[in-house]
Amino acid sequence: MRSEGDSWDVVSRVGRTALFVAASRAAESKQADALIQDEFAELFVVASGDPDTNRLINDPELWAQSSLSTGFIGLRSKFFDNHFLAAAANGVRQAVILAAGLDARAYRLDWSPGMVVYEIDQPKVLEFKREVLTYADALPKADRREVVVDLREDWPAALIGAGFDPAVPTVWSAEGLLPYLPGAAQDALFARINELSAPGSRVAGDTVEIGADFRLLAEQQAEQLRATKVDLTELFYTDDRLDPAEWLTKQGWTATIASSEELAERYGRPLTAGRDPLGRLVNKIKYLYAVKPS
Repeated sequence: MRSEGDSWDVVSRVGRTALFVAASRAAESKQADALIQDEFAELFVVASGDPDTNRLINDPELWAQSSLSTGFIGLRSKFFDNHFLAAAANGVRQAVILAAGLDARAYRLDWSPGMVVYEIDQPKVLEFKREVLTYADALPKADRREVVVDLREDWPAALIGAGFDPAVPTVWSAEGLLPYLPGAAQDALFARINELSAPGSRVAGDTVEIGADFRLLAEQQAEQLRATKVDLTELFYTDDRLDPAEWLTKQGWTATIASSEELAERYGRPLTAGRDPLGRLVNKIKYLYAVKPS
Protein backbone atom coordinates (compact mmCIF):
# COMPACT_ATOMS: atom_id res chain seq x y z
CA MET A 1 0.00 0.00 0.00
CA ARG A 2 1.05 3.64 -0.47
CA SER A 3 2.51 5.50 2.49
CA GLU A 4 3.64 9.04 3.18
CA GLY A 5 7.09 9.66 1.71
CA ASP A 6 7.31 6.31 -0.08
CA SER A 7 9.93 6.00 -2.84
CA TRP A 8 10.64 3.72 -5.79
CA ASP A 9 12.87 2.82 -8.71
CA VAL A 10 11.79 1.65 -12.19
CA VAL A 11 11.07 -1.94 -11.17
CA SER A 12 9.09 -1.30 -7.99
CA ARG A 13 5.87 0.34 -6.86
CA VAL A 14 4.86 3.48 -8.83
CA GLY A 15 8.10 3.36 -10.82
CA ARG A 16 7.08 0.00 -12.25
CA THR A 17 4.09 1.60 -13.93
CA ALA A 18 6.50 3.89 -15.80
CA LEU A 19 8.26 0.79 -17.09
CA PHE A 20 4.97 -0.61 -18.38
CA VAL A 21 4.22 2.70 -20.07
CA ALA A 22 7.64 2.52 -21.74
CA ALA A 23 6.83 -1.00 -22.91
CA SER A 24 3.53 0.28 -24.27
CA ARG A 25 5.27 3.10 -26.14
CA ALA A 26 7.76 0.62 -27.57
CA ALA A 27 4.92 -1.63 -28.73
CA GLU A 28 3.01 1.35 -30.17
CA SER A 29 6.09 2.42 -32.11
CA LYS A 30 6.16 -0.97 -33.83
CA GLN A 31 2.59 -0.70 -35.11
CA ALA A 32 2.03 -0.14 -38.84
CA ASP A 33 -0.16 2.87 -38.02
CA ALA A 34 1.88 4.06 -35.03
CA LEU A 35 0.79 7.41 -33.59
CA ILE A 36 4.25 8.06 -32.13
CA GLN A 37 7.83 6.94 -32.60
CA ASP A 38 9.79 6.39 -29.41
CA GLU A 39 13.11 4.72 -30.18
CA PHE A 40 14.20 5.03 -26.55
CA ALA A 41 11.30 3.22 -24.89
CA GLU A 42 12.59 -0.25 -25.73
CA LEU A 43 16.06 0.69 -24.47
CA PHE A 44 14.61 1.38 -21.03
CA VAL A 45 12.71 -1.89 -20.94
CA VAL A 46 15.71 -3.97 -21.99
CA ALA A 47 18.05 -2.17 -19.58
CA SER A 48 15.66 -2.79 -16.68
CA GLY A 49 16.05 -6.55 -17.04
CA ASP A 50 12.42 -6.91 -16.02
CA PRO A 51 11.08 -10.15 -17.55
CA ASP A 52 7.41 -9.12 -17.69
CA THR A 53 7.86 -5.92 -19.68
CA ASN A 54 10.48 -7.54 -21.92
CA ARG A 55 7.99 -10.28 -22.79
CA LEU A 56 5.43 -7.63 -23.72
CA ILE A 57 7.69 -5.98 -26.28
CA ASN A 58 9.07 -9.25 -27.68
CA ASP A 59 5.85 -11.24 -28.01
CA PRO A 60 3.25 -9.58 -30.29
CA GLU A 61 0.60 -12.13 -29.28
CA LEU A 62 1.12 -11.42 -25.59
CA TRP A 63 0.90 -7.68 -26.28
CA ALA A 64 -2.31 -8.16 -28.26
CA GLN A 65 -3.84 -9.87 -25.22
CA SER A 66 -2.81 -7.06 -22.88
CA SER A 67 -5.35 -4.58 -21.53
CA LEU A 68 -2.75 -1.91 -22.24
CA SER A 69 -3.02 -2.70 -25.97
CA THR A 70 -6.44 -1.02 -26.17
CA GLY A 71 -4.68 1.94 -27.81
CA PHE A 72 -4.83 4.45 -25.00
CA ILE A 73 -1.05 4.80 -24.58
CA GLY A 74 -0.69 5.75 -28.26
CA LEU A 75 -3.51 8.28 -27.94
CA ARG A 76 -2.20 9.66 -24.67
CA SER A 77 1.36 9.98 -25.94
CA LYS A 78 0.19 11.70 -29.13
CA PHE A 79 -1.95 14.12 -27.12
CA PHE A 80 0.95 15.20 -24.94
CA ASP A 81 3.40 15.31 -27.88
CA ASN A 82 1.06 17.70 -29.68
CA HIS A 83 0.58 19.71 -26.49
CA PHE A 84 4.31 20.39 -26.20
CA LEU A 85 4.96 21.00 -29.89
CA ALA A 86 2.02 23.40 -30.25
CA ALA A 87 3.25 25.44 -27.28
CA ALA A 88 6.79 25.55 -28.69
CA ALA A 89 5.44 26.60 -32.11
CA ASN A 90 3.68 29.49 -30.36
CA GLY A 91 6.85 30.78 -28.75
CA VAL A 92 6.87 29.01 -25.38
CA ARG A 93 10.46 28.11 -24.56
CA GLN A 94 10.12 26.50 -21.14
CA ALA A 95 8.63 23.03 -20.55
CA VAL A 96 8.12 21.17 -17.28
CA ILE A 97 7.41 17.43 -17.28
CA LEU A 98 6.01 16.53 -13.87
CA ALA A 99 6.77 12.96 -12.75
CA ALA A 100 8.82 12.52 -15.92
CA GLY A 101 9.40 8.81 -15.42
CA LEU A 102 10.85 7.29 -18.59
CA ASP A 103 9.55 10.08 -20.80
CA ALA A 104 12.11 10.73 -23.56
CA ARG A 105 10.47 13.76 -25.17
CA ALA A 106 13.55 15.89 -24.58
CA TYR A 107 15.33 13.49 -26.97
CA ARG A 108 12.68 12.49 -29.50
CA LEU A 109 10.62 15.63 -30.19
CA ASP A 110 11.78 18.28 -32.65
CA TRP A 111 11.89 21.20 -30.26
CA SER A 112 12.20 24.82 -31.29
CA PRO A 113 15.63 26.44 -30.76
CA GLY A 114 16.18 27.71 -27.24
CA MET A 115 13.80 25.24 -25.57
CA VAL A 116 14.54 24.25 -21.98
CA VAL A 117 12.92 21.04 -20.72
CA TYR A 118 12.76 20.41 -16.97
CA GLU A 119 12.13 16.83 -15.85
CA ILE A 120 10.92 16.33 -12.28
CA ASP A 121 11.02 12.92 -10.62
CA GLN A 122 12.52 10.80 -7.87
CA PRO A 123 16.31 10.25 -7.87
CA LYS A 124 16.46 6.55 -8.77
CA VAL A 125 14.14 7.01 -11.74
CA LEU A 126 16.10 9.92 -13.22
CA GLU A 127 19.40 8.19 -12.52
CA PHE A 128 18.29 5.07 -14.39
CA LYS A 129 17.09 7.08 -17.37
CA ARG A 130 20.28 9.11 -17.50
CA GLU A 131 22.46 6.00 -17.42
CA VAL A 132 20.52 4.29 -20.22
CA LEU A 133 20.53 7.33 -22.49
CA THR A 134 24.20 8.05 -21.82
CA TYR A 135 25.12 4.46 -22.66
CA ALA A 136 23.16 4.80 -25.92
CA ASP A 137 25.02 8.05 -26.76
CA ALA A 138 21.64 9.77 -27.05
CA LEU A 139 21.67 13.55 -27.31
CA PRO A 140 18.73 15.71 -26.22
CA LYS A 141 17.14 18.03 -28.77
CA ALA A 142 16.60 20.68 -26.10
CA ASP A 143 18.35 21.96 -23.00
CA ARG A 144 17.30 19.12 -20.65
CA ARG A 145 17.56 19.72 -16.92
CA GLU A 146 16.85 17.15 -14.22
CA VAL A 147 15.02 18.28 -11.09
CA VAL A 148 15.43 15.60 -8.45
CA VAL A 149 12.56 16.03 -6.02
CA ASP A 150 9.36 14.33 -4.88
CA LEU A 151 6.22 16.15 -6.01
CA ARG A 152 4.87 15.87 -2.46
CA GLU A 153 7.77 18.09 -1.32
CA ASP A 154 8.79 21.69 -2.13
CA TRP A 155 9.39 21.04 -5.82
CA PRO A 156 8.89 24.70 -6.91
CA ALA A 157 12.05 25.67 -4.99
CA ALA A 158 13.99 22.86 -6.65
CA LEU A 159 12.61 23.81 -10.06
CA ILE A 160 13.57 27.46 -9.68
CA GLY A 161 16.97 26.34 -8.39
CA ALA A 162 17.48 24.49 -11.69
CA GLY A 163 16.97 27.72 -13.61
CA PHE A 164 13.20 27.84 -14.11
CA ASP A 165 11.86 31.36 -14.71
CA PRO A 166 8.27 31.90 -13.49
CA ALA A 167 8.14 35.23 -15.32
CA VAL A 168 7.98 33.62 -18.78
CA PRO A 169 5.30 31.30 -20.26
CA THR A 170 5.63 27.59 -19.51
CA VAL A 171 4.12 24.44 -20.97
CA TRP A 172 3.38 21.85 -18.25
CA SER A 173 2.43 18.19 -18.37
CA ALA A 174 0.94 15.94 -15.70
CA GLU A 175 0.79 12.74 -17.74
CA GLY A 176 -0.25 9.56 -15.96
CA LEU A 177 0.33 11.30 -12.64
CA LEU A 178 -2.77 12.54 -10.84
CA PRO A 179 -4.17 9.22 -9.51
CA TYR A 180 -0.82 8.55 -7.81
CA LEU A 181 -1.10 11.72 -5.72
CA PRO A 182 -3.19 12.12 -2.57
CA GLY A 183 -6.06 14.56 -3.08
CA ALA A 184 -4.37 17.31 -1.08
CA ALA A 185 -1.13 16.87 -3.04
CA GLN A 186 -2.99 17.08 -6.36
CA ASP A 187 -4.76 20.26 -5.27
CA ALA A 188 -1.45 21.74 -4.12
CA LEU A 189 0.15 20.73 -7.43
CA PHE A 190 -2.28 22.81 -9.48
CA ALA A 191 -2.08 25.71 -7.04
CA ARG A 192 1.68 25.75 -7.50
CA ILE A 193 1.40 25.44 -11.27
CA ASN A 194 -0.90 28.45 -11.24
CA GLU A 195 1.49 30.45 -9.08
CA LEU A 196 4.47 29.59 -11.29
CA SER A 197 2.73 30.20 -14.62
CA ALA A 198 3.09 33.48 -16.46
CA PRO A 199 0.30 34.54 -18.85
CA GLY A 200 0.43 32.42 -21.99
CA SER A 201 1.31 29.25 -20.09
CA ARG A 202 -0.35 25.91 -20.87
CA VAL A 203 -0.96 22.75 -18.90
CA ALA A 204 -2.25 19.30 -19.85
CA GLY A 205 -3.09 16.27 -17.73
CA ASP A 206 -5.14 13.11 -17.75
CA THR A 207 -7.61 11.92 -15.15
CA VAL A 208 -9.15 8.55 -14.35
CA GLU A 209 -12.74 8.13 -13.27
CA ILE A 210 -12.70 6.25 -9.97
CA GLY A 211 -16.06 4.58 -10.45
CA ALA A 212 -17.60 1.18 -10.88
CA ASP A 213 -14.81 -0.28 -13.03
CA PHE A 214 -12.16 0.72 -10.50
CA ARG A 215 -14.15 -0.80 -7.66
CA LEU A 216 -14.62 -3.99 -9.69
CA LEU A 217 -10.89 -4.03 -10.38
CA ALA A 218 -10.23 -3.77 -6.67
CA GLU A 219 -12.62 -6.61 -5.94
CA GLN A 220 -11.61 -9.02 -8.67
CA GLN A 221 -7.90 -8.21 -9.14
CA ALA A 222 -7.51 -8.56 -12.91
CA GLU A 223 -5.40 -11.57 -13.83
CA GLN A 224 -2.97 -9.48 -15.86
CA LEU A 225 -2.20 -7.21 -12.92
CA ARG A 226 -1.38 -10.18 -10.72
CA ALA A 227 0.88 -11.65 -13.38
CA THR A 228 2.80 -8.42 -13.91
CA LYS A 229 3.04 -7.47 -10.23
CA VAL A 230 1.32 -4.13 -10.80
CA ASP A 231 -1.72 -3.46 -8.64
CA LEU A 232 -3.25 -0.07 -9.42
CA THR A 233 -5.68 -0.48 -6.55
CA GLU A 234 -2.72 -0.26 -4.16
CA LEU A 235 -1.05 2.61 -6.04
CA PHE A 236 -3.97 4.94 -6.79
CA TYR A 237 -5.33 7.38 -4.23
CA THR A 238 -9.13 7.59 -4.19
CA ASP A 239 -9.63 10.36 -1.65
CA ASP A 240 -11.49 13.60 -2.39
CA ARG A 241 -9.87 16.24 -4.58
CA LEU A 242 -10.82 19.30 -6.59
CA ASP A 243 -11.75 18.98 -10.24
CA PRO A 244 -8.68 20.41 -12.03
CA ALA A 245 -10.62 21.88 -14.97
CA GLU A 246 -13.14 23.61 -12.72
CA TRP A 247 -10.43 24.91 -10.40
CA LEU A 248 -8.25 26.26 -13.22
CA THR A 249 -11.28 27.93 -14.80
CA LYS A 250 -11.94 29.77 -11.54
CA GLN A 251 -8.33 30.98 -11.59
CA GLY A 252 -8.85 32.51 -15.04
CA TRP A 253 -7.53 29.71 -17.23
CA THR A 254 -9.41 28.52 -20.30
CA ALA A 255 -9.86 24.78 -19.75
CA THR A 256 -11.26 22.04 -21.98
CA ILE A 257 -11.75 18.31 -21.48
CA ALA A 258 -11.53 15.61 -24.16
CA SER A 259 -12.63 12.02 -23.72
CA SER A 260 -10.65 9.01 -24.92
CA GLU A 261 -13.28 8.53 -27.61
CA GLU A 262 -12.76 12.12 -28.83
CA LEU A 263 -9.00 11.59 -29.04
CA ALA A 264 -9.57 8.33 -30.90
CA GLU A 265 -11.64 10.18 -33.48
CA ARG A 266 -9.18 13.06 -33.67
CA TYR A 267 -6.20 10.80 -34.35
CA GLY A 268 -8.03 8.19 -36.41
CA ARG A 269 -7.27 5.36 -33.98
CA PRO A 270 -10.37 3.56 -32.66
CA LEU A 271 -10.13 2.28 -29.12
CA THR A 272 -10.63 -1.44 -28.80
CA ALA A 273 -13.20 -2.56 -26.27
CA GLY A 274 -11.83 -3.26 -22.80
CA ARG A 275 -11.82 -6.96 -22.01
CA ASP A 276 -11.62 -6.58 -18.24
CA PRO A 277 -12.05 -3.86 -15.60
CA LEU A 278 -8.60 -2.44 -16.36
CA GLY A 279 -9.31 -2.17 -20.08
CA ARG A 280 -12.63 -0.45 -19.46
CA LEU A 281 -11.00 1.87 -16.94
CA VAL A 282 -8.28 3.14 -19.28
CA ASN A 283 -10.80 3.66 -22.07
CA LYS A 284 -12.58 6.17 -19.82
CA ILE A 285 -9.55 8.39 -19.24
CA LYS A 286 -10.23 12.09 -19.81
CA TYR A 287 -7.70 14.67 -20.98
CA LEU A 288 -7.38 18.19 -19.63
CA TYR A 289 -5.94 21.09 -21.62
CA ALA A 290 -5.81 24.61 -20.20
CA VAL A 291 -4.30 27.94 -21.21
CA LYS A 292 -3.61 30.96 -19.01
CA PRO A 293 -4.68 33.95 -21.12
CA SER A 294 -2.03 36.51 -22.05
